[in-house]
Amino acid sequence: MGVPYYPGCTLSTNAKGYDRSGRAVAAALGMELVELPEWQCCGATFPLATDNSLALIAPTRILYQAEQQGDRVAALCAICYHVLKRTQTTLARDTEMHDRINWFTEQDYQGRVTVSHLLEILRDDVGWEALAQKVVRPLTGLRAAPYYGCLLLRPYDEIGMDDPENPSILHDLLRALGAEVVDFPYNIECCGSYLTVKEPGISENLSQDIVASARDHQAQVIVTACPLCQFNLEYPQREKASGRTGDEIPVVYFTQLMAVALGLPEEEWGMETGHFVDPRPLFNGK
Repeated sequence: MGVPYYPGCTLSTNAKGYDRSGRAVAAALGMELVELPEWQCCGATFPLATDNSLALIAPTRILYQAEQQGDRVAALCAICYHVLKRTQTTLARDTEMHDRINWFTEQDYQGRVTVSHLLEILRDDVGWEALAQKVVRPLTGLRAAPYYGCLLLRPYDEIGMDDPENPSILHDLLRALGAEVVDFPYNIECCGSYLTVKEPGISENLSQDIVASARDHQAQVIVTACPLCQFNLEYPQREKASGRTGDEIPVVYFTQLMAVALGLPEEEWGMETGHFVDPRPLFNGK
């Protein structure tokens, strides 16, 4: 089964391991993530002023490209997913904006394509029981803390993936992989997002609180679907990692855990780069 796929900029640069492991686990489950041809940046943020049609042009072009390939486009990056999903919803509700952007771009985006995160495809198309049956190296004994952050879930009336206050999709995935789920109270708190560029101290403080909460609940690893969250949560631990204090917690993508549990070779895990805390020691003995 081929699924049109939008990787986005970060998965083509700093988060290549996320992209590699995502493609590998999809293939192991009988899916092919078919990269959209000649895609461009989605804009990285959804505009606060929704009457600003210029800010919606880039994501609409991606939706148009995807529409030429099928009725659905898959994303892995939580930020890209957020921008594309909200653009899809906005244009479905605002026909005037839809027509204005089509006039400007001279493209006929019809609004027939649905934006799906790979987590949704796993839940709705594959199913957790079917995924569990594919596991050959159960993550038994691994205490994994699912971290959702903001953009994967909110705003609910435009995203609609899961309950934004009490989500379960990452929890259910980890259980299917055989891991012990660590439910900690900071799992939907903001990591600081792009404040890491302008006000890094604020972002580091927020991220350190999240990691400390997971550590207090005895987590061995934090699991996310967002490259910016992964960076923000691990980067403040960089000095500790070099000193090997022993309380560092690696932050991995859910696809990387899937690659381990599905028995894929280590080169498909994508853990050798992009991490300030090396997660591989947790899994090399499994």
